[in-house]
Amino acid sequence: MNEYDVIVLGGGAAGLMCAVAAGSRGRRVVVLEASNKIGKKILISGGGRCNFTNLHCDSTRFISANPHFCISALSRYTQWDFIALVEKHRIPYHERSEGQLFCDRSAKDILAMLVAECTQADVRIVTDCRNTSVVHQQHYVVACDQGEFSAGSLVVATGGLSFPKIGASDFGFRLARQFGLRVRDTRAGLVPFTFSGAMHELTERLSGTSVRASVSVSDMTFTENVLFTHRGLSGPSVLQLSNYWKPGDDIQINLLPDHDAASLFLEAKTRQPKALVRTVLSEVLPRALVLELQERYWQALADIPLAELSDDRLHQVAKQIHSWVLKPAATEGYRTAEVTLGGIDTDELSSKTMECKQQPGLYCIGEVVDVTGHLGGFNFQWAWASAQAAGHIA
Repeated sequence: MNEYDVIVLGGGAAGLMCAVAAGSRGRRVVVLEASNKIGKKILISGGGRCNFTNLHCDSTRFISANPHFCISALSRYTQWDFIALVEKHRIPYHERSEGQLFCDRSAKDILAMLVAECTQADVRIVTDCRNTSVVHQQHYVVACDQGEFSAGSLVVATGGLSFPKIGASDFGFRLARQFGLRVRDTRAGLVPFTFSGAMHELTERLSGTSVRASVSVSDMTFTENVLFTHRGLSGPSVLQLSNYWKPGDDIQINLLPDHDAASLFLEAKTRQPKALVRTVLSEVLPRALVLELQERYWQALADIPLAELSDDRLHQVAKQIHSWVLKPAATEGYRTAEVTLGGIDTDELSSKTMECKQQPGLYCIGEVVDVTGHLGGFNFQWAWASAQAAGHIA
């Protein structure tokens, strides 16, 4: 039997950070990772550059059945604390839009930093820990392919269901239920939409075309790039919206959030009376997209000069541009989802320590918990913050 003070299940962002925090307190810590390598999701994140946090991190950027739950951890370990750690290791980084921070070189720098911190804290890391089972007697006993491990504290940092190709599984949720914890329904988040029928054919033809647009569902709107794909729609604003979309919902797209299409038409009508609708729109939108919209919605006007179109008709075309209503068939699911929505009910946990209220010594952190951040580094910041909250106590 391998005896420790703390066992951390999962060698991802949250698990490694928690191990560092606990190990730095002098606790004997082991990290058990099911796959053959630690930090796989870190390495593929941000296109291999790891969007490790966001300058504008606050609780409003997170989704949970209890929106207040994340405040405690996020306020005690902030984006500035993680940036200080990055700078301590002299990792060069840069800011992109909306406060997103990325590594200059590679996501490998973040993983190497966490491994170095684990080494300094005498944390043991064990990989290929498959076929894992957990029992609680006087201590937590974890049995896996690499042997049996015992500890008074067990931290569940096993992540969610997104990216099954790199080893994601429902183990954390099954373990939570084993100990009587409620688990909220899960679904794919930060994920592209798919379409069927004619709309699928349209997005397939436009695959690779990108446009800055506002996308909305209910009372949520995000304005960033929308990317047409061979299966549907992706891009930052679509991924953000997917966290709020439910099957059967319509989405609304404003293709010109920074312009008034009606004004463009009416000004052109005065200045260039022989111009066509598509000519005006092609100055502010990709021509391929304009032609598809024309074919679909105003083909009868295709070759009629602006001077011959009534202002009311031009306003109708403008409304179509500013309020394109579509119904996604589905999302691409966990296969390409960046996060998992839902998870272990926060009512089961202390917001200060991440310890289970009814199961002393059991902690749940990171993506396995019902806290999901927006796109842009927020999910990593939740991983760091929730890990620190648990690691200072476990």
